[in-house]
Amino acid sequence: MKFFIDTAEVDEIKKLLDSGLIDGVTTNPSLIMKSGRDFIEVIKEISALLPKNPISAEVTANDSKGMIAQGSRLADISSNIVIKLPLTMDGLEACHYFYNQKIQTNVTLCFSSSQALLAAKAGATYVSPFVGRLDDIGIDGMEIIQSIVQIFANYASLTTEVLVASIRNPMHVITAAEMGADVSTIPPSVIHQLVKHPLTDKGLAAFDQDWAKTGQTL
Repeated sequence: MKFFIDTAEVDEIKKLLDSGLIDGVTTNPSLIMKSGRDFIEVIKEISALLPKNPISAEVTANDSKGMIAQGSRLADISSNIVIKLPLTMDGLEACHYFYNQKIQTNVTLCFSSSQALLAAKAGATYVSPFVGRLDDIGIDGMEIIQSIVQIFANYASLTTEVLVASIRNPMHVITAAEMGADVSTIPPSVIHQLVKHPLTDKGLAAFDQDWAKTGQTL
């Protein structure tokens, strides 16, 4: 499974660069707002940090013509930019346009298997089902992931990757991996939660104590 980092905080990305855990980055208008920085400036900086990795940058227009215009400007920033589009009819039209232009897309705000199938038919590179937001309204988000993975596996012609989004905790990541999802886009805080285990900390503390008792240096 590929790990994308879900953030617009450049410093958070820099901290994880040497870990080998980052396969890409996803951003959205809310994350840009939280960063307090200029949208284009942030996208340029992130794409320069990871020039060979997909960086999702989202359009803000609601009509297909506006999405195509904005997406084209974003694609001009760097060859690794993935145009993020909403799962609406206009978004699907824009997705198919970019598919024909050989520009990668990430169709976002997906909440059902039927929506995911439409995104794949339109030529999306990635489709992003939001599991956490489904959980919030009492629907098991991971069941949607299982359904989408199964549908896509039935048809070799569907090459769209399942990108699990709105991840809230480590179990979302593990369950997505068990189901065979292609990508999880993960907040930096959840990456750090995935690393931590109390028995690891306990074991390391014991090793440190025992090593100190030997009086040796290495």
